[in-house]
Amino acid sequence: MLKSGTNMVYEYPENSKAIRLKQHEAALAAAKEDDKLSPETGKPISKSNMIKFGVAFLVFGVLWMVGINAIAAFIIPLRLKELVSNPAAVLSINGIVSSICSLVANFVFGNLSDRTRSKFGGRTPWLIVGSIVGGVFMFLTGIAPNATLIVIYYGLAMVGLNIMIAPFVAILSDRIPKNIRGTMSACYGAGSTIGGPLGTLLASQLVNNVTLSSILAGLFMLASGIVVVLIIPREPSADYLPKPKGDWKDLLVSFRPPKFKENHDFYKAFAGRLCMLMAYQMIVAYQLYIVTDYVGLKTGPAAQVISIMSIITMVVSLIGPAISGPLSDITGRRKLPVLIASILFALGIAFPWFFPSAMGMYAYAAIAGLGYGVYSSVDQALNVDVLHNSPSAGKDLGFLNLATTIGQMLGPVVTASIVTATGGYALAFTVSIVAAVLGSVFVMGIKGVK
Repeated sequence: MLKSGTNMVYEYPENSKAIRLKQHEAALAAAKEDDKLSPETGKPISKSNMIKFGVAFLVFGVLWMVGINAIAAFIIPLRLKELVSNPAAVLSINGIVSSICSLVANFVFGNLSDRTRSKFGGRTPWLIVGSIVGGVFMFLTGIAPNATLIVIYYGLAMVGLNIMIAPFVAILSDRIPKNIRGTMSACYGAGSTIGGPLGTLLASQLVNNVTLSSILAGLFMLASGIVVVLIIPREPSADYLPKPKGDWKDLLVSFRPPKFKENHDFYKAFAGRLCMLMAYQMIVAYQLYIVTDYVGLKTGPAAQVISIMSIITMVVSLIGPAISGPLSDITGRRKLPVLIASILFALGIAFPWFFPSAMGMYAYAAIAGLGYGVYSSVDQALNVDVLHNSPSAGKDLGFLNLATTIGQMLGPVVTASIVTATGGYALAFTVSIVAAVLGSVFVMGIKGVK
């Protein structure tokens, strides 16, 4: 204890949990006042750390999307064609099961990461656990001997994936200044939109070696969380944060979503994402069947068309996020890029609808791919801005991500229902376009974000 005149000044140990908690609260308050300050430190982020965060967001998106798309967009539809008489129906069931698994895992583990008080941080442990679970079951999905196990293993792979995604996306709220969230979101969006077609391309090129494709898909998923932990600036210990109550009642209450009356923007963002993801999955999940059954190509030529589509999508995916993410940060606007993205996406879907040919599919890949790249580059930044640095960001973003999983679930179900009822895909294109436009209407209605 030191004396200074009549004032008493107490010296605490440098690692005192009380001091660290006060510093944390001061950093959050400073970040709310100044968009350039980090919620983690209350200071501007260094250039080297900004680069590390950007690379981590990009790499994470690439790695897990390569893994999931190799399996989901190509291997599963291909295997189901070999194993069952009605693969479209089983693909729809697989979409429902995997979406339910994703829905629960994202919400639960986002909340648990908020409550984790590890010396390794609150988010890092879950990135490691999720990568292991996701990688193992992604590999098992590809080599499963029957349709039932494909559905089960893929659902468990989605649990692993969402154990990672929920805490990872919360890093935008925890550690990234508001003025560069659009850029970081763009890095993540670019990674996922590049990784998706890369995964499809990988699997389509190894169409005669499903086992090797499955091994590679599992390794990409396994690497996603582990590599990111090695790249990203080390997460500080979370052991100084107040420990949540240990009773079950408090735990259950913590899963309660934000109140609708006080969070209209939150639910508009939720509805906008749900519509956009449903529109996206209605076409993407069935692109192999669209090329074979709607366009009329056999499996071999269809694989070549999908390979070219993947390359086109990968190229345009570099353009959208590179422009829209930084531009969103410079202008401070999140909603306009979403509107542009929806228009592009809807326009792209119209091409194979009116021109059922390989060229129509290539036009879809180029235009809709660009639109989805623009959308994914600002979507996460928009959602984090809606939360306003909430201390329950993991849980709240997990709830917002329910829109992703519900959209992913509804998309294949709606398409399967349309194909069953009408015998074709024409109406599916119409419904997908309407859903994309409706999503932009919800987003434009958000009032708390420009």
